[in-house]
Amino acid sequence: MNKKNVISTKSFDFAVRIVNLYRHLTNEKKEFILSKQLLRCGTSIGANVSEAQKGQSTADFNSKMYVSLKEANETEYWLRLLFKTEYLTQAEFDSLEKDITEIIAILMSITKSMKMKDKKQ
Repeated sequence: MNKKNVISTKSFDFAVRIVNLYRHLTNEKKEFILSKQLLRCGTSIGANVSEAQKGQSTADFNSKMYVSLKEANETEYWLRLLFKTEYLTQAEFDSLEKDITEIIAILMSITKSMKMKDKKQ
């Protein structure tokens, strides 16, 4: 399985987790502001990866993957904030942090490879 398929699967699965977390935060914790930010960026990762897969050009692919990386970094920020403000338990945070760290590492690898290809051309 190539990196594009791995990142597609992982980012989609992560988006499902984020939607479920959003429901939990809004229904159980009555937190609406931070959770909305997390929902937006946490689901955007996979949406941009999906768009990149069907990109019109290499430049379009590259752009969407960079946006995915930026959204993943933002997602990590909101997760840390929700944890530090006690909306997430240690176990919830650790599980989500593990997933987003892995997604960020994959996206960094993809974007680094893209930079190397661009330099060779």
